[in-house]
Amino acid sequence: MRYRVLLAGLCVAMLPAFGVNAQEGDATAGETVFKKCAICHSADTDKNKVGPSLNRILGRKAGTHPSFSYSPAMKKAGEGGLVWDEATLRDYLHDPKGKIKGTKMVFVGLKDDSEITNLIAYLKQFSQ
Repeated sequence: MRYRVLLAGLCVAMLPAFGVNAQEGDATAGETVFKKCAICHSADTDKNKVGPSLNRILGRKAGTHPSFSYSPAMKKAGEGGLVWDEATLRDYLHDPKGKIKGTKMVFVGLKDDSEITNLIAYLKQFSQ
């Protein structure tokens, strides 16, 4: 009986750790997802393309990458305090035009949450 209680307690204690790992994503799978973004963005270099570089995106204030011509809406979002973290990126990647009305980004967004999680894991590699 004591072993069952101990085993049950151990299982319950480990559940949060498994949940955290599930949210971390797979950077290798995220690299595949990034191919949808690579037409307009770079992540491994700090060079802008049609869209701004996503190198060091996490922690960056929206609309502030040097030498990129942002839409007034994106600049306003940054001035209003929008900083790219996992939560704001998740919202934006799901529905860019819904998150920032007036953005120049024409991509319709990613509807699969696991793709977004993996993409964020990929971008984290270039945000340290």
